[in-house]
Amino acid sequence: MESCVLTGNEIKELISKNNLVENFIDQNVQVTPNGFDMTVREIHKINSEGAVDFSNEKRKLSETEVIEFVDDFVFLEKGSYKIVYNEIVNIPKNLIAFGRPRSTLLRCGANVGTAVWDRGYSGRSESLLTVNNPKGIKIYKNARVLQLVFMRTLTDESVYKGIFLKENI
Repeated sequence: MESCVLTGNEIKELISKNNLVENFIDQNVQVTPNGFDMTVREIHKINSEGAVDFSNEKRKLSETEVIEFVDDFVFLEKGSYKIVYNEIVNIPKNLIAFGRPRSTLLRCGANVGTAVWDRGYSGRSESLLTVNNPKGIKIYKNARVLQLVFMRTLTDESVYKGIFLKENI
């Protein structure tokens, strides 16, 4: 089987049969022709430095604190924040996913930075939200900000085994 991007119908089938995505709000709204829209559960302010190295021996995640929603939204000034999504994803051994910001977010002067969702990853994902708009942005609870695009891969035994698996969090 060759590599290809999954269609909305294939994503719906994998949600129903394999729990590809759990804890979503409305599958009919969130499944797109070529992906799945992820929604905002929490936004965190980043409060400390982090550290990244080759072996992860010196890795240190930045400390964060939740910004409370007031009237169902948060107002964010220009800067960097962490998003925690409502959805839990369960990537099977024959798929990977890439996250791309929704165009509305980009048109409002903000962007989402993501890593690859590796084969075998299962958990609640987080991303970097960068607000570039000097006037800031309102983000409403459950806003759709990121589209996951799933891609079929060749299969072998290598899968994600890192610290961010659902059972490790």
